[in-house]
Amino acid sequence: MPIALLALTLSAFAIGTTEFVIVGLIPTIALDLGVSVPSAGLLVSLYALGVAIGAPLLTALTGRVPRKLLLLSLMVIITLGNLLAWQAPGYESLILARLVTGLAHGVFFSIGSTIATSLVPREKAASAIAIMFTGLTVALVTGVPLGTFIGQQFGWRETFLAVSALGVIAFIGSLLFVLRSIQHNPPASLLQQLSVLRQPRLLLVYAMTAVGYGGSFIAFTYLAPILQEISGFTAGTVSLVLLVYGVSVAFGNILGGRLADRLGPIKALVMIFLGLAAVLMALTFTASTPWLALLTVLLWGAVAFGNVPGLQVYVVQQAERYAPQAVDVASGLNIAAFNLGIAGGAWFGGLIVAGPGLIHTTWIGALVVLGAVGLTLWSGRLDRAPTDYSSAASAAEY
Repeated sequence: MPIALLALTLSAFAIGTTEFVIVGLIPTIALDLGVSVPSAGLLVSLYALGVAIGAPLLTALTGRVPRKLLLLSLMVIITLGNLLAWQAPGYESLILARLVTGLAHGVFFSIGSTIATSLVPREKAASAIAIMFTGLTVALVTGVPLGTFIGQQFGWRETFLAVSALGVIAFIGSLLFVLRSIQHNPPASLLQQLSVLRQPRLLLVYAMTAVGYGGSFIAFTYLAPILQEISGFTAGTVSLVLLVYGVSVAFGNILGGRLADRLGPIKALVMIFLGLAAVLMALTFTASTPWLALLTVLLWGAVAFGNVPGLQVYVVQQAERYAPQAVDVASGLNIAAFNLGIAGGAWFGGLIVAGPGLIHTTWIGALVVLGAVGLTLWSGRLDRAPTDYSSAASAAEY
């Protein structure tokens, strides 16, 4: 395994902890800052919005920056953003801190995916992306539960101080192990970048990503309140449940990468999205029974992020066909779509919590994920069709 890929994974771990640790702290932050649970949930939405803006826009603007220099700069920004959250005097300044870190997050994962695939043979592309995204899953296994525990024991601010230390470690890892000679595609012109948004096939992939993850985050954003208020777990036990969830995610992510390599992205995505919808629907009925809720959360983790490798490989494949001079930008837009889904899901989930109630986030999320299944099947059907939107190229195999 290339050492540079491990360095990317280390950075992904720090960034993943930054993004997802807030989920376990929503009840604590809401109580400390005197805001409602849905308002605290907006910290998830606004971070994701920063990622959605930063991924395509800043990826394009930094196209000429050497990859190693850019990676190091991003880790500095993320570390400073977490330090700002540590010292945030109130809700508004915490929002600002989350936006700053979100902007850098988007650029990292948009360029990280293409860097990861350049380090391995083409047939191992999905597995390489899965390894890099393992940093996110390990963050869910260790960083999020530990950060939640720190926040509950010492205060949520200390959690962000600890996450800042992770940023420093990731910076050192990239400094030592990422080579300066990373493959760097020539930056696309502005017109070529804009052409990505004119490609129906790429827009369809972005819709798959946004709808699929939007449905999941309708419920995931409010997992800690669900576990406490409906399942009856104590605040301390929630950290352990998140640990179980994270362990399951780690296995599911690797499995998702292997499925995408063996079956092709479309077949793998349909399987995983269907599993995700089924688990969310099941949680509607199991949440009130602690041991059943724990089992359902374990199954949820197995499918929650397993489609990330397939989605990223698929968007790169489609970009190579329809926008070959803007592959990085196309990859960045998929990260943007992912986080637009998170932002929309967290926001919509807040409306559901404030209206019908917490438990309704689960079955409504399941229905939204089924929409992603339909979009994925449609895209696979178009792949098999002889018609091509932009050229007479043969249909891609999946």
